[in-house]
Amino acid sequence: MRFIILSGFINLLSAASKDTCDLSAAVGQSLTLPLGYEGLVNTHVLKWTHNNTLIFYRQQGKVSVGKTEDISPSGSLLLKNLQFSSAGVYQADVLHPNGTLAKTWSGRLCVMDKAPKPQLTYVCDFKTRAVNLNCIVAKPQGLVFSWTLDEKTLTSETRQTLSISLEQLKGERSFTCSVANKVSKERSDTVRPACKSPTPSPPSPPPSLSGGVSLILLLLIIIIVLCCCHRRDKTQMRLREKGELRMLSLTKREPDSTSPVYETMHPSEDSPPPSPKHSQRACYQNVSEPEAQMVNRPLQLPTAAEEQKPSPVPKPRTKNPQTSNI
Repeated sequence: MRFIILSGFINLLSAASKDTCDLSAAVGQSLTLPLGYEGLVNTHVLKWTHNNTLIFYRQQGKVSVGKTEDISPSGSLLLKNLQFSSAGVYQADVLHPNGTLAKTWSGRLCVMDKAPKPQLTYVCDFKTRAVNLNCIVAKPQGLVFSWTLDEKTLTSETRQTLSISLEQLKGERSFTCSVANKVSKERSDTVRPACKSPTPSPPSPPPSLSGGVSLILLLLIIIIVLCCCHRRDKTQMRLREKGELRMLSLTKREPDSTSPVYETMHPSEDSPPPSPKHSQRACYQNVSEPEAQMVNRPLQLPTAAEEQKPSPVPKPRTKNPQTSNI
């Protein structure tokens, strides 16, 4: 049981050591793996391995694997034009002529991309009275952010965004942001935010007041429409009444157009004279209702055409023969 626990602990440490980088470099860079053995001579045996693969071997001053120019006088190894395949564990061993170990070194090399150049943008937020700056990069994972204000580093700011109040922007202030990883660091261009506050809009009325004003306007519109409709109906009624009065007037004038026909011929001598009372009663009996209405109407002056008509000739009265005999 104890052996199993100890074995698991060793495996955990080994896995942690594999994730730890003793040296880091960017793709395309050159790097020297430091052995630093000052007592190295040609009688020593020097060998370098990469992930347990022999990449350099020298014995008695003769190089059988690798290149002589890649080794420094102290035995350090120079790596050129690193690629991702160059990452891994490197180990160096120096042996005496009798085979005993004189010096050893090992370390893990990590190869990664260079940090990208960031793009600095800003947005003025007048509601919160602040300017929000953003340090934009394609892949922010594993990068460390830093900020400068007027060339002074803001040590407390290590996030990708930065917020500064508008009061701090009085005058011309310059900002930069930087991103860094284990192998490189890049800095953005300088940005000088210019936040001009917009023209303040007039305060909007409270919701209750605006609702009351809208209701009043609606009532006024309804009243105006009703008044216009009432006035139009009243005008039409007046025009209708005038038309009816005109028609009634024309109807009343039709009997007037026919004047009484008077007999202009001399009657025969044999016809008896009309009795005054009888003729008056018969006249009133033969009068139609429109003519009766015309009788009650006030007299009108005769027109010029009526004045030119001949006046009626009275019938002669016949003498009683009995009276003439007397």
